[in-house]
Amino acid sequence: MMKFFAALLCVFSGLAHAQPALLTDLALPYLAAAPVDSKDKPLVIFLHGYGSDERDLFGIKDDLSPDYTYLSVRAPLEVDGGGYKWFSQDTNVADYEGVTRDVDASTTLLTQFIEQATNKYGTQPDKVILIGFSQGAMMTYQIGLQHPQLLRGIAALSGKILSALNARLKPDDRLKGLKVFIGHGTADTRVAYTGATDARVVLENLAVLPAFHSYPGVGHSISGTEVADLNTWLNASLGQ
Repeated sequence: MMKFFAALLCVFSGLAHAQPALLTDLALPYLAAAPVDSKDKPLVIFLHGYGSDERDLFGIKDDLSPDYTYLSVRAPLEVDGGGYKWFSQDTNVADYEGVTRDVDASTTLLTQFIEQATNKYGTQPDKVILIGFSQGAMMTYQIGLQHPQLLRGIAALSGKILSALNARLKPDDRLKGLKVFIGHGTADTRVAYTGATDARVVLENLAVLPAFHSYPGVGHSISGTEVADLNTWLNASLGQ
């Protein structure tokens, strides 16, 4: 019996050691999974949604290329009761909007993080992709549409372009090479599906043609079909 418990303990100990450690050497805390040599390899950065943390989207990497570097970032603001957020919701408006002060502060931190990560893992901006869900998707728009020189593309899953950002946008030649994936469930009651369709119109007016995917009957979540579509888009965008 003791041998059984000893063996069981070793199993759980091994599982514990298998969990990646939270890293804090860049502007925001993050998890990392990188090939032995990350130099010149694509860098994919996950941004979680409201009330979650860096562990939430990290598992998606298991269905993507093993040759990429993956980072999953923790948002800077704590949520009462646990978890983190990129910004507080503006309760003075009916639609899902963010407090601009919070959004801008998180945008600055993410900009710093991306620059630092690109340098640390020895890659180039045109090999960097942001993938965000919900609030994280909104942050991908914040970065991609204001600082396109930092990355190759963004994937916005169940998100929207915030009104404050939309008001700032204007045609910009730097956006011509930006790759964009939009994915959204038609039954989403947390962030309305119109967030995706409205974003497509905004992007097209900026001469950016997104890969648009709607998922009938899917709520505020990421389906297996969406991950498969994301994988196809990711490899095509990175020329793999």
